[in-house]
Amino acid sequence: MTTRASDDAPQPPPVTGLFFCVLASGSSGNCSVLVHRTGPEAPRRVVLLDAGLSPRRTGRLLSERGIRPDEVDDIVFTHLDTDHCHAGWASAIRPGGWRARLRVHRRHMGRAERAGLLFNPTEPFDDSLTIDRGLSARVGMMAHDELGVAAFRFAARTHAAEAHLGFATDVGRAGPGLIGLLKGVDLLAIESNYCPEMQALSDRPEFLKRRITGGSGHLSNQESARASRSICPRERLVLLHLSRQCNTPEAASRSHADSGCPVSLSDQHTPTPWYRIAGRACRVEPEPTASAPVRSLFDLPSAGGAAW
Repeated sequence: MTTRASDDAPQPPPVTGLFFCVLASGSSGNCSVLVHRTGPEAPRRVVLLDAGLSPRRTGRLLSERGIRPDEVDDIVFTHLDTDHCHAGWASAIRPGGWRARLRVHRRHMGRAERAGLLFNPTEPFDDSLTIDRGLSARVGMMAHDELGVAAFRFAARTHAAEAHLGFATDVGRAGPGLIGLLKGVDLLAIESNYCPEMQALSDRPEFLKRRITGGSGHLSNQESARASRSICPRERLVLLHLSRQCNTPEAASRSHADSGCPVSLSDQHTPTPWYRIAGRACRVEPEPTASAPVRSLFDLPSAGGAAW
């Protein structure tokens, strides 16, 4: 079953768990949002994945979904092409408005400096990324133009479950590194950019066709479908970055018809619903009873450890 982007469910997600929404995806701008809360008493964490829309449009779309701009904790960039990093973000982070940390792969820091992003709170990451104790990601750098693109496997914990989100766009080729990084995630968001036949017949210049199809550009519908079958998402597949000129929702859907899970298509103009990522149950440690022996200081987790 394939579903299209829709704003039928704009309300903010419930208090506990991991939730994902694609605000927009395409050559005119890409932005998705993660909301995570470990429990009813824990703070809500809000993370943007890419910020290719203007700050004004992003703020409006978030507000329609019950999220204020000052609630966004982090903006995590896959890379800094203009459809993933709108120029307006260089001056948008300021007191009284957006307060988010900008998270940029270390390989992209030179470009971030040239774009003026380093005037804002900006932190580089390498092969891992930590948002807080309950939300982190493994990172893989994939081929895309000269500097590459970051793909993510996010892991989010509550008191009783762990949910995994795979996020990959503009990855050029879906090789063993990407498959291994994302294998068995609960929700996979991956690009399905173009139909090879439509690409070949388009009036795009030859250099652009070579860039897109040459292994450092984008995934075709067929490449995306093969990668998705190898990754085997457990709950849902969300297709990103469909080309307006060289793809159609119908062509993308046909290629992913045997994906083995529900398939949703993102859109350039209409956000998707919120998708709850249920994940897998974790073993819950029983609460100590009054008769339990008192542990010594040396039995406690270290300061750097996470006591889930």
